[in-house]
Amino acid sequence: MASQPTSHMRKLLIFIPVAATIIGSGCSTVSDGLRSLDDVTKIIPNAINEAPLVYRPEIQQGNIVTQEQVNELNPGMSKRQVRFLLGSPMLTDVFHNDRWDYAYTFGEGSKPTEMRRVTVYFEDNRLVRITGDLRPQPESERTEAKKEIVVTVPDWNPPPKTLWGRALSTVGLSDD
Repeated sequence: MASQPTSHMRKLLIFIPVAATIIGSGCSTVSDGLRSLDDVTKIIPNAINEAPLVYRPEIQQGNIVTQEQVNELNPGMSKRQVRFLLGSPMLTDVFHNDRWDYAYTFGEGSKPTEMRRVTVYFEDNRLVRITGDLRPQPESERTEAKKEIVVTVPDWNPPPKTLWGRALSTVGLSDD
């Protein structure tokens, strides 16, 4: 049994032909800014993107590769060592097996605000070249890496037994 369209769907189904009719009829106020059918199909998505009450989540895609990670890369490293430092590559090309691409985008909704790319190249399974937005810095420009913080936690001591707990253990019914 086919489901009935909702009232919002009906309105949308009515709006699209009406908008196309108005634009196609030569209405100069609407058609001046719209030059093709592609512009017509973007009316609704653009209106939704501009609506103030639409939730736009922060979207993070790809591998987060930091400058500190790239600074750790050295020529001659094996593929396994590079994978340990940077993680699995986002893109590996079947035709270029010695090239790994790490891409990262971050943004709100469908508009990325930050885009980074790092590509590493191998010859004979050894790292030979790094290209992209991040490259290893010279030793003089590197900031000191944050030192690992070690926290000492005291051993756990069970709390003293209550009067009821001691009475139960005396009769042999304790949960120890």
